[in-house]
Amino acid sequence: MNAPIDENASPSLRTGGSLPADDAVWTVLQAEAEQARNGEAALAALFDSILGAASFESALIETLIARIGHNSLASHTLRAQFRAAADADPTIGAAGRADLKAVVERDPASGRLLEPFLFFKGYAAIQTHRFAHWMWENGKPDFARYLQSRSSEVFQTDIHPGAVIGRGFFLDHATGFVAGETVVIEENVSVLHGVTLGGTGNQRTDRHPTVRTGVLIGAGAIILGDIEIGAFSKIASGSFVTQSVPPRCTAVGVPARIIEGAGSTNPAQSMDQHLALGTYESFTYVI
Repeated sequence: MNAPIDENASPSLRTGGSLPADDAVWTVLQAEAEQARNGEAALAALFDSILGAASFESALIETLIARIGHNSLASHTLRAQFRAAADADPTIGAAGRADLKAVVERDPASGRLLEPFLFFKGYAAIQTHRFAHWMWENGKPDFARYLQSRSSEVFQTDIHPGAVIGRGFFLDHATGFVAGETVVIEENVSVLHGVTLGGTGNQRTDRHPTVRTGVLIGAGAIILGDIEIGAFSKIASGSFVTQSVPPRCTAVGVPARIIEGAGSTNPAQSMDQHLALGTYESFTYVI
């Protein structure tokens, strides 16, 4: 876990303190890009996409275009669509800032905002989804599906544009993450690679999981159906869950068993995947 970050201490964000407020993320990100540009001239054009942008949203749009752009759609068309979404819905940029901070808070492999912003495909996949979701909700379903398709090709994730994902979402490694159309993920959730949030039938009503705030879902977990994963609970890696999990509990195994207690007050924040083995005597099966 990284030390807390001080927005005033250093552009590198490695010196400790508190995380920057949302309105300071852009300032810190630009400072990091400037420092990185001075140290790695060969990547100057990459860092200039941040330094030459007028806002966080503009830099995010240019970064996404560089990653998911394709000759099937002109860059200026994609830029115009993204810009319209960001201007119409300020929560897209706000969520992008919160997601960026979440990575640095929870991932020891990231010591700067710059790293996930430019290089981490989990962050890019979620930001692409946020634009796709806006398209889905605002009469542009084909454009939304285009973004879903490109994101799936480039980032190896498959997130239906109808899925609702709250702020402060951390998708670690990202490869193989699948989320269906009626998935709802509340704020401040952490998910590792290979996770499926899927349905169990072909009905067109709610058929996918709802994941409450503070949940940690380990790698390879499969969670199916219109069920609820309670707040601040934990799903162990490789588990198969088809029934709701109470708040502040752990689900582990195939089929999943429920263990009272999640091992920490906020699993999504701590990223602690240890199991409290002493509680196994009291588990119940979920079938």
